[in-house]
Amino acid sequence: MNTPFRLDEHRRRPQPPLSLPPDRYFEQLPTRIMQRVPTAAPSPLAGGWLTALSAPLRTALASAAVLGGFAAAFLLSPGATVQPLATASLAQVPRAELVQYLLASEQRVTLADLAELPGAAQNAPTGTLQASPEELQELLDAQSAEEAYL
Repeated sequence: MNTPFRLDEHRRRPQPPLSLPPDRYFEQLPTRIMQRVPTAAPSPLAGGWLTALSAPLRTALASAAVLGGFAAAFLLSPGATVQPLATASLAQVPRAELVQYLLASEQRVTLADLAELPGAAQNAPTGTLQASPEELQELLDAQSAEEAYL
């Protein structure tokens, strides 16, 4: 079992320290410590060649490294290769399914939306562009239009 400890029962140290530090000990302490630390010669591979360059040349080298890294990241990103695949896969979807999707979706597609597509003019057949107003009216009358889509 532990014996009880009371601080009042123990003597205190005398107030003055046992011995005073030598004169100017604390002023000389940092230089003594620095003298004991071994100094190694800087390695030429540790960046000595970089410090030998002038400041404008170091800045130009750093900016070229940053721009080169950005260009490499941009060119090697997977997003750069996805765009042609998405366009090619959309061209393989049958036209009837695209019309059905556009009619069933909540969003309305306007002529302005279709006019902004770069591939719309390229894939359009030239034979249907020369239709007369009577032919267009007959085709529009043949289409079934429900009130919900208008």
